[in-house]
Amino acid sequence: MRHSERHRTHRAGWLRAAVLGANDGIVSTASLIVGVAAAGTGASGILISGIAGLVGGAMSMAAGEYVSVSSQADTERADLARERQELAAAPEQEQAELTAIYVKRGLQAELASQVAAQLMQHDALGAHARDELGISDALAARPVQAALASAATFATGAALPLLMVLFAPVSWLLWVTPIGSLICLAGLGSVAAKAGGAPIVPGATRVTFWGALAMAATAAIGTLFEA
Repeated sequence: MRHSERHRTHRAGWLRAAVLGANDGIVSTASLIVGVAAAGTGASGILISGIAGLVGGAMSMAAGEYVSVSSQADTERADLARERQELAAAPEQEQAELTAIYVKRGLQAELASQVAAQLMQHDALGAHARDELGISDALAARPVQAALASAATFATGAALPLLMVLFAPVSWLLWVTPIGSLICLAGLGSVAAKAGGAPIVPGATRVTFWGALAMAATAAIGTLFEA
């Protein structure tokens, strides 16, 4: 019988960026809308503030993800270049280093030496990248992917509270926006947890709690400046 395992580690990079983007889109835009509405601003002012928050936030998320993940990618490339030089200069020492890693992981010294030798013959740089540096294709930094995922999901998340502004009366926004946004956040946390293979309730609770806290804070500030 064929044994099949379904792992989700390969989703880590884009899932993290996507969840972060959507969560920030909902929380920041809903909080902005609640704060501006609490200050007594009219419908057009609230809508303009929300749209500005969507555009600015999406661009900020994209830039932030691209810069941070690019820095990670630069570090990975530098480490690989250094490892390539070390392999060319001292292959025996590098093989001994790989052997020691496998011994620490539980292999007997003789077997570890054989495994290291065979892996070095097959793909020396790949073996050291994976087992010494912790760099693999599944977890490698991808700046453009992370930036696009963050911008797109931020805009998608921010669009949800904006729809409430379009279809709900201004007098209802202080209730409709928080309630609707918290429902969306709970759904987002559940979907993200399921996609990552994690428990659903803790994931949904985390994002809902912090979203409620953010909206309560901006509502309080908006009330202080109420026209």
